[in-house]
Amino acid sequence: MSASVLKEYYHSEVLPKLMASQGYTNRLQAPRLTKVVVNAGIGSGREREAVPEAVKILATITGQKPVVTKARTSISNFKLREGMQVGVCVTLRGETMFNFLQRLIHLTLPRVRDFRGVSPKAFDGAGNYTMGLSEPSVFSEVDMDKVKHACGMNITIVTTAKTDAEAKELLKLLGMPFSN
Repeated sequence: MSASVLKEYYHSEVLPKLMASQGYTNRLQAPRLTKVVVNAGIGSGREREAVPEAVKILATITGQKPVVTKARTSISNFKLREGMQVGVCVTLRGETMFNFLQRLIHLTLPRVRDFRGVSPKAFDGAGNYTMGLSEPSVFSEVDMDKVKHACGMNITIVTTAKTDAEAKELLKLLGMPFSN
């Protein structure tokens, strides 16, 4: 198991900069990454063939087996029944989280067409950042010739930051390309 380049960069470069800029006296006070959650929703109409494909796509992208999520309640207007499969979800922590973030920041996001940076307004008020991707074709691991049902996905980066400003500074120092 190799150490992640992004993790080493966090400990050697980002952590001292955060401590100096925010005036922290202990390195445990500085914000750090907790987990990354990758979530793909699936329309209820194409459930049978889309769920295994979404599982395969997320497993390829993240390197970890996704969990299939099911509907908690029935909604007749959406033709949704309780217990139907509605999405897939992967929670990444530790080395796999750092490896995924490194690939996302340095390889995947620059491949997005007409990319001008990610929105700096997508923080939730508690120091977590969520971004959406409309299709998995921006990931180099996915062979789009074999994909019948492309599914969009949400990527949530969970930090220990108390405010959005701290989280934004952390992500910016890690290399997240925010738009102006």
